[in-house]
Amino acid sequence: MATAEACRLQPARPQGEGQARLGAPRGAEVGRGSLAGQGEGGLPKVGQASFGIMNVNLNEFETNSENTVRGTEEQDNAIWRRYNERSSLVRQYLQSDLSLHLLETHQKRVELLKKCCYYIEVLPTFLILRDQNLLALPTSIFQVIDPWKFLRVKKLGRSQTEIHLQLLTHLLEELQQGREELVCYVETCDMVTFLSKWDLIEQRMSDLSKTMNDFLSIQVSRRLYTKHRLVSCADIRGSKIPDIRLFLCAKMPVMFDRNESFAHKNWAHLKWSTENQESPHEQYELHFKLLKRGTQAEFGHCGLVTRTTNTCVVQGLLPDRSYEFMIRRAEIYTLVYELWHDTITLTTKANTAEDRST
Repeated sequence: MATAEACRLQPARPQGEGQARLGAPRGAEVGRGSLAGQGEGGLPKVGQASFGIMNVNLNEFETNSENTVRGTEEQDNAIWRRYNERSSLVRQYLQSDLSLHLLETHQKRVELLKKCCYYIEVLPTFLILRDQNLLALPTSIFQVIDPWKFLRVKKLGRSQTEIHLQLLTHLLEELQQGREELVCYVETCDMVTFLSKWDLIEQRMSDLSKTMNDFLSIQVSRRLYTKHRLVSCADIRGSKIPDIRLFLCAKMPVMFDRNESFAHKNWAHLKWSTENQESPHEQYELHFKLLKRGTQAEFGHCGLVTRTTNTCVVQGLLPDRSYEFMIRRAEIYTLVYELWHDTITLTTKANTAEDRST
């Protein structure tokens, strides 16, 4: 009875509550509690912790993405700066050491050198020799030089001059071609291709700088060396054999002054000059000949005039005829190379009716 009484005194449970607690799993109960609000015993809600972790992961992902983007931009900027610096270096080189104006100047210089006359300069020019009475006599160096040995030296000088001019032409062509290559790299290559070929470009610039130095250095007068002595002991009668030095030198070409050269009916006035080399004692030869000779009398109408000045008047020309004039330096003993001479064609005036009536 006590047990039955106790059962009667316990309050009645809501219908279904006991079944719900007995039938539902414990995990489902905890889940409902975590989703509904604060858990038992003040423990943190499991759902809020999960969302917090997701927020932290999203923030870290965004930070890493920003760092990646920022790093990529910095790398791109560094590559772009490197490209600008290196391309600017090549452009500066093309505008200074290898400029188009400079190469054109060198081209004119080479063309001028090909027109020059080349001579052997012998130093010293005089010797002091003593005769049988021990009197000092100034003697020209060519009086004691063996002429046959000097002839071999002249052949050597001619061959060296030809090599010299060919080398100048070859080096200038290399500089012109090298400039075209560098311009192609700068103007046609994209950034990636340009940077990938930078080592090749840098080496090409170094080679072109060396080529330019060689080009400039060989334009300086050079000393000629010969294995044989040009003077024998017998020629100087026991005196000490001098140290004879030979140099290959160039003289600028003689050119007509086109503005000061003209023809009249039976005479022509010619004027010529050299570039910065006016020599009062230099001798010139003026050659002239009649072009398109028709009659037998006109066949031999040519001549040669020698002058030490830079002007000449040629008389006795036929009217209404074309003449070719050629100017050159008179040949001397030390000349070794001369291929070019300046020429000019002048036409004399025709006789007027008044001249024919007289």
